[in-house]
Amino acid sequence: MSARERAVHGPGLWKGTDLMAEFDFEKQLTVTETGIPGLKVVELSVHGDNRGWFKENWQREKMVAAGIPDLRFVQNNISFNDNRGVTRGIHAEPWDKFISVATGSVFGAWVDLRPGAGFGKVFTCTLDPSRAIFVPRGVGNSYQALEDGTAYTYLVDAHWSLELKKTYTFVNLADPELAIQWPIPLEECELSEADKAHPMLADALPMAPRRTLVTGCNGQLGHAVRALAEERGLAGSFDYCDIDTFDMSDPAAYSHYDWSLYGTVINCGAYTAVDRAETPEGRVTAWKANATGPALLARTCAEHGITLVHVSSDYVFDGTVEVHGEGEPFSPLSVYGQTKAAGDIAVAGCPRHYIMRSSWVIGEGHNFVKTMKALSDRAADPEDKLEKVTVVDDQLGRLTFTRDMAAAIFHVLDTQAPYGTYDCTGSGAVRSWADIARAVFEAANGNGDKVVPVSTADYYASAAGPIAPRPVHSALDLSKLESAGFHMPDWEEELGEYLKTLV
Repeated sequence: MSARERAVHGPGLWKGTDLMAEFDFEKQLTVTETGIPGLKVVELSVHGDNRGWFKENWQREKMVAAGIPDLRFVQNNISFNDNRGVTRGIHAEPWDKFISVATGSVFGAWVDLRPGAGFGKVFTCTLDPSRAIFVPRGVGNSYQALEDGTAYTYLVDAHWSLELKKTYTFVNLADPELAIQWPIPLEECELSEADKAHPMLADALPMAPRRTLVTGCNGQLGHAVRALAEERGLAGSFDYCDIDTFDMSDPAAYSHYDWSLYGTVINCGAYTAVDRAETPEGRVTAWKANATGPALLARTCAEHGITLVHVSSDYVFDGTVEVHGEGEPFSPLSVYGQTKAAGDIAVAGCPRHYIMRSSWVIGEGHNFVKTMKALSDRAADPEDKLEKVTVVDDQLGRLTFTRDMAAAIFHVLDTQAPYGTYDCTGSGAVRSWADIARAVFEAANGNGDKVVPVSTADYYASAAGPIAPRPVHSALDLSKLESAGFHMPDWEEELGEYLKTLV
């Protein structure tokens, strides 16, 4: 036997002889782990009488409650095996499978072919009409028919396609390193020539992970997500697009992608020109980018079982509450806030979704901190006539640095945190825009006294062009994200580090 860890179960309940004598009709639905992550054995309740038997082969509510993932199965396949000894595998396909036996029995062997420490781990057991198994994507599947006329059936959560077939991986049934104890020696079995030619484990390729699509890749958060993916060595499984390559508000654009290849979409795309959204042209663009696009994206992700990460905003609230929780009803003041709220509602309809709600975002590109740093430099220049800068002091919140938000996104995905909405801003003290501006001026040139606070009403009165109403309070409650195991760094500490990059 190989030194690799394995688990072996004894024979199943079905012997193909006297039905009433061999079935345990008192057995209840149970799900047990196998030692291979995600691979789960399912004991089914079978009901029989003198006519034969009946079972619920798949019952979504009961299965999910027992621990099987809530999948959207799209295809049902049946493999009929004429003769005892027919042996098939070992194949790892890029989809999840729920495998059961309609008649007869099989000896099954499963090998973890996903990258990581578990690569090559083996689990074996028998399957019959009273025992099924859930096989996650990337776990190699094989079986040997123990009776003539065995019908082997499986539900899958992705349609077969030529592109998906290119991602299959295989390992040889007879590999001595796997040391699978086939009940019927393989030399006495019927195998396909293709299965005989599969590589040994030492030469087998791990199953590549599903791809991740990042929309809005040229924006502040998109840059941060790309940088973190490259830092973690994930760049090869990430695809990037922006409005020029994928207009997510255009239904026709979705046909350009094979969505079965993707497991995650991180939607960093948005229209963020808050004041321009109040103009006729900006209003149309904001609704397309922030509401129509996310709605189409959510529908597509729901159809293909894709996890959707979407970025929200404090602008979905009116700011009358000092600290906003995830469950607060929407009450947007501006067109921008209305479009973001509409996008959130649409995304919440996708079964696998994370809505990451931010405030006062700072990242690569034009932002408030860079503007204040430039003004501080001007105020420090004796030849410049800039004497003071007025900044609003009655809007309160915290900065959100995109690198921290990207890390939070990767955390909820990596840990498979419960789906839903997570407030995601910097931690620490709640400050005004004027406080932040003064801190930037002081850190940059020691001239924080050049910042003069002004009320929102006075600022609006002196502004040219349309000004969107802002929430007074933009602070968000971070306790839910904390309970999911992620702590957002203190924004004031992050501000200090960020300012060093602007010198």
